[in-house]
Amino acid sequence: MSQQAISVTDLTVEIPSSSRSTSLPSERNRKPSRWGTLEFKFYFLVLLLALPLMIWIPMNLSNSSHPNYAIYHSRLWRGWLFGRDIDISDSQYRSFRNNIPVLAGVAALFLILKHAWAMLYSMTQAPRDSLHLIPFNAVFSILFLLGLHGSSAIKVIAVISANYVIAKSCKSSRMAPILTWVFNFGLLFLNDRYNGYRFGAFIPSLGFLDEEKYEGFYPRWYISFNITMLRLVSFSMDYYWACRQPGTSSETEVSLNERQRQTTSHPLEMYSYINYFAYALYSPLYIAGPIMTFNDFLWQFRRPLTITKYSVLGYLFRFIACLMTMEGILHFMYVVVIKDTHAWIGDTPTQIGMIGFWNLIIVCFCFLGGFFRLWALFDGIDPPENMVRCMANNYSTFGFWRSWHRSYNLWIIRYIYVPLGGMKNVFVNSVLVFTFVALWHDLTFKLLAWGWLVSLFILPEMLARYFLPPTRYSSTSWYRHVCALGGVVNILLMMTANLVGFVIGVDGVRFFLGELFGTFAGIQFLIGVVFCLFVGVQLMFEYREEEMRKGIYRRC
Repeated sequence: MSQQAISVTDLTVEIPSSSRSTSLPSERNRKPSRWGTLEFKFYFLVLLLALPLMIWIPMNLSNSSHPNYAIYHSRLWRGWLFGRDIDISDSQYRSFRNNIPVLAGVAALFLILKHAWAMLYSMTQAPRDSLHLIPFNAVFSILFLLGLHGSSAIKVIAVISANYVIAKSCKSSRMAPILTWVFNFGLLFLNDRYNGYRFGAFIPSLGFLDEEKYEGFYPRWYISFNITMLRLVSFSMDYYWACRQPGTSSETEVSLNERQRQTTSHPLEMYSYINYFAYALYSPLYIAGPIMTFNDFLWQFRRPLTITKYSVLGYLFRFIACLMTMEGILHFMYVVVIKDTHAWIGDTPTQIGMIGFWNLIIVCFCFLGGFFRLWALFDGIDPPENMVRCMANNYSTFGFWRSWHRSYNLWIIRYIYVPLGGMKNVFVNSVLVFTFVALWHDLTFKLLAWGWLVSLFILPEMLARYFLPPTRYSSTSWYRHVCALGGVVNILLMMTANLVGFVIGVDGVRFFLGELFGTFAGIQFLIGVVFCLFVGVQLMFEYREEEMRKGIYRRC
């Protein structure tokens, strides 16, 4: 049956073309286009004036003539665009950027060897699925792990094996989820406390394995273990639920959509060590994700998806475009190093606001690039897309978290939010979820403050939905504008929380708020921001209406 929209997730309603009716949201809520109205022509004019200013301000702050340039210029790197330096002070992005050629070579080798493996297998028998590729993935994962972490590969394999033993030993016991979470969450603290465990600290005779020549290309294995930990929990919980509900696995030949692949269990024998090993250490997604559930991963081997070469090439073009856009930003806007060195003394609230905004945009691009998802697509595996909307195209707190790092969001919903009761107690569950998310990212106070702020900032939208439900007021002329004002409040609150957690921290936000509310220039800036955001939210509303006119309905 052909589909009118993209795949079913918690974000998108899929509309079969053969059964569309006016009762469906995408048709019932259709409204005439406002793009050509005088109101929206005015909005476009504001947009044309505001966007260049938003670009010019951080570029001006990044010029060598700026008084604060001397504070941070020594931390810039030699660039390659127009004779300018580049701001790659973020160590994680710098590591990825500088090693793109190596990663591309490894990806190419992986695909070539996989193709050879498949050809050899097809000489003996015609494959009905892709399960014959599981051993290849397991073998390549070991080699990839040795190249990355050297002798520490032993530690990674030992950890994932211990998790497998816990899952298999408990099976359907109610202790299984408890032991799984205690073991994996405890590892996050122990990894941070002991810096990945030195061999010599536990077994002095093995101290030679700590030497640099045995460390591998990326010895700090515990930094990327946070991603691996999510996969270990996924396997254990998927296996636990499969044991608790035997006979629910599907043997149908019909292809499953994304949600069905996540929730439909496999026969218990499919939860084997080799399948688990290949999943937990799947090379294309091992370093940075996106995150797939074990059920989804294995279904894509049992029922291979049809991924066209045009969609993969389109994603390749998108990756290159994102990478080049990121290069342009980092060559002309040194906002990351300005943030790191607190080189904003003497800047106006407008300038400080743009430093924070463009830092968030850079974080967005780090997720948007999609190198590792691209590698998986070339391999015939379709993991969830991390960013389904740009950071600057969100006005709803709930919608923002559905579209930001979406693969992680789907994992959170399946393994934490729903088991805690989901919508039965939204606020309490949100506090628990964002506390976990904060601690999972980093064991620091500013991330914990971020998690609690995000939970608190959900309340205004919840109250607005309760007191001003669209079912009652959507037909009124003023409702859209009141909602736009609510969207402005949401955006300001979300930006404040993210500035605390991922940009300038608690002290930086305190300084910024002091400048914002304590100076006349700050008040002027706040009024201008509210006006521009109001225009932006109106454009976002109409953009979503346009999506629904095309048969696409997203919950973000």
